[in-house]
Amino acid sequence: MSQTRAFHEAPLLFPADEAPEAVLPGGRLPSYIRDHRQRLRSRFMEGGAAAMPDYELLELVLFRAIPRQDVKPLARLLLDTFGDFNRVVSAPAERLRAVRGVGDAVVQELKIVEAAAHRLARAKVLHRPVLSSWNALLDYCRTAMAHRETEQFRVLYLDRKNVLIADEEQARGTVDHVPVYPREVVKRALELNASALILVHNHPSGDPTPSEADIVVTGQIRDAAEVMGIVLHDHLIVGKSRELSFRSEGYL
Repeated sequence: MSQTRAFHEAPLLFPADEAPEAVLPGGRLPSYIRDHRQRLRSRFMEGGAAAMPDYELLELVLFRAIPRQDVKPLARLLLDTFGDFNRVVSAPAERLRAVRGVGDAVVQELKIVEAAAHRLARAKVLHRPVLSSWNALLDYCRTAMAHRETEQFRVLYLDRKNVLIADEEQARGTVDHVPVYPREVVKRALELNASALILVHNHPSGDPTPSEADIVVTGQIRDAAEVMGIVLHDHLIVGKSRELSFRSEGYL
């Protein structure tokens, strides 16, 4: 007679988080937690994420990190602290740990979700013609940068067919400034044998309107690139809810 093995949720990789466990004798979960989790999982499998509010989707992520507790209060606390699902997932680890009930297990699960989102978005644009996949490029930039709390400056390097061959962070800065060095941008383009560039940076304030410094440094990079026969296609500024294109707005 064959035997079957039950596969249970994996144990925590880290010590338990702060909230007390809710476990009945014999290691069983109370029915209100067990049934709630099963209902959410079933709804997700039947209707997908679009049918679920942010706090329920966040609960699904937290189930893995905290297998023996009611995670709804923590999900709501995270959303109250950071604003929405995207901002929770992309929040810096040290800020997440400052929220009561969040430990290493929760941070790990949230960062796995963030990394997966970045990788999926990146796969839609890497090694593909960027100018004919513009919406996918904007989605990638939003995913990677829209919810960052400090400025980041990235350069997308393209080959002669405008295929994306590299996406590299050139600099990180503060909440309202990032140092950019045109010489380094062009030097790296030559190393990669790139024929064109797209500059991307974010405004943590949420407003993608370019500053005077943004306009000046963009012109410097354009001029330096032209000397070497490299085209600057655009400079995108990513805000919280929208993006600004230098090319569309007449800055280039």
